[in-house]
Amino acid sequence: MKKFIVIATIVVILALLLVGTALAISNGQPDGNDHPYVGIALGPATGGGYWVCSAAAISPRVLVTAAHCFEGPDVMVNFSEDPFNNPTSRWITGVWTPDPDWCIGCGPGLPGFDSHDVAVIVLDKRVSLPRYAHLPSEGLVDTLPMDMPIDLVGYGVQFDSGGGPRYPEDGAFTRFYAPTLLIASDYVHSDEYIKLTANPAQGKGGTCFGDSGGPDLLGGTDTILAVNSYVTNGNCAGVTYSNRIDTYALEFINSFLH
Repeated sequence: MKKFIVIATIVVILALLLVGTALAISNGQPDGNDHPYVGIALGPATGGGYWVCSAAAISPRVLVTAAHCFEGPDVMVNFSEDPFNNPTSRWITGVWTPDPDWCIGCGPGLPGFDSHDVAVIVLDKRVSLPRYAHLPSEGLVDTLPMDMPIDLVGYGVQFDSGGGPRYPEDGAFTRFYAPTLLIASDYVHSDEYIKLTANPAQGKGGTCFGDSGGPDLLGGTDTILAVNSYVTNGNCAGVTYSNRIDTYALEFINSFLH
C-alpha cells in the first residue's frame, strides 16, 4: 500500500510541474477534429512556467477538468488540435474552480490520497465549437458492464524517447485519442473512481504523464463518465483511475451552468 501512495503522490507532483500534468493518451492516434470540445488548459506556476491539463467543454463557457491541475484560478484554454504549431489558434482566458471538497490525503481507496478530484473552468468569453461534451446521467457508471469501450482524449506525452518525460519532444501538446476498456468491479473506492485498462495490447490505449483532467468518454459518444486522475506506477501500465462525474460531481458542475 505504501508503494501506491508514493507513486500516486509523485504523479500529483508531476501534475504541478511546468508542463507535466498527470495522465496523457498513450498508444493513441491524432484526434483531428473528432473531439473538438477537448482543449488544452494552462495555469501559471509559482516560480514561472505553466501547469498543463486537458479539459472538456460542456457548453460555450463551461469546461470540466481535474481539481489537482492548477494552483490558482487564472487559466487559459485552446481547442486547436496542435495549438503550439498553429499560428491561428486562439487562447481564451477563464477561471478554474476545484470542487470545494477536493483534498490530497483525504481520499478513500487504493492510494488513499485523493478525493473529489473534479474542477470546472468558466471561460471569460463564449467559444463556438462544432459540438460539446455531455454530462452523464446520475449513476450511469454503475450500469455499465465489464469491458465497456471507453474513449480517451487528451494532450500530452505520447512516447518515451529516453531520459524521462520531455516536452514537447515526446509528442506532447497534440490532441490524441485512444480506445480502452472499463474494468467494472467493486473495489474500495469504486463509488468515486472508475478503473481502466492501460494495456496497449489489441489496439487499446491508456493514460500517462501529461494530461490530467481529460475526459473518459462512453465509447462512441460525447458523454463524459470521469476525468483522468492518477496512475499506479511510473510505467503507466496495468490500470489507471479516473474520478467519476456521475455522482456527487454532477451537482457541483451543474451549479456553473446558468
